[in-house]
Amino acid sequence: MTMDTATDRNDVGALSFEQAVSELESIVASLERGDVPLDKSIEIYERGEALKKHCEALLNAAETRIEKIRVDRNGKPAGTEPLDRE
Repeated sequence: MTMDTATDRNDVGALSFEQAVSELESIVASLERGDVPLDKSIEIYERGEALKKHCEALLNAAETRIEKIRVDRNGKPAGTEPLDRE
């Protein structure tokens, strides 16, 4: 995991949800171990924040795409409708 340039921070948007979560888990583990120098800790924390925001955006986008199936009186699919939001 390299985070030496602004380009590294900008490439977060190109990651899949799974890739972003994996990298975020790695960052959390590094910070929890406490064996990272302070300046590097700040750098990877910033990367972690960007990854977190990216994951939230991907989850929100997925949520808006989820639809539930409507059924007719006979219990057969009759189309879809937007997911109810609470």
